Amino acid sequence: MSGYYLNMITKEQKNQIEKVVVNIGTGRMSQAGNFDKQILPELIKELKVITGQAPQVIKSKQAISGFKLKINQIIGLKITLRQKRAVDFLNRLINIVLPRIKDFRGLKPSVIDKNGILNIGIKDKVIFPEIAPEDSKVSFGLEVSVIPKFRNKEKAVALFKEMKVPVKHG
Repeated sequence: MSGYYLNMITKEQKNQIEKVVVNIGTGRMSQAGNFDKQILPELIKELKVITGQAPQVIKSKQAISGFKLKINQIIGLKITLRQKRAVDFLNRLINIVLPRIKDFRGLKPSVIDKNGILNIGIKDKVIFPEIAPEDSKVSFGLEVSVIPKFRNKEKAVALFKEMKVPVKHG
């Protein structure tokens, strides 16, 4: 399956990526009455299809009344991809998913922070080819963080350019 990508991540580039973290926040969905029985299993199933790995459920550590948040309430799902799974996910993200975004002209340079971490926010999960929009019951966005082994913005920018991550210049 990995042979049909346009730009493959090389072994040297693979060794410079520590991990890829995929997060979603449940937000107001978690306050719905049918969240535990209907919405959460659907979120887990679709994230499993997108990443190839089961997500970890993240619960709140304290109550915040302003946000109507209780202790141990589910607030998100997180997946940490390493080695081969991280590289396969990045190949699909760079070559298939990002070009499918409507009117996509590249990522802003600000998506790479001062530590060299690439943070990409995706508004809707239907741009992933594994998800059939007509079968999907829940709509959600996700955040992808690509964490290199070094914490240097200049090195990270060079690595991401070499990997052909579509970051605009300037």
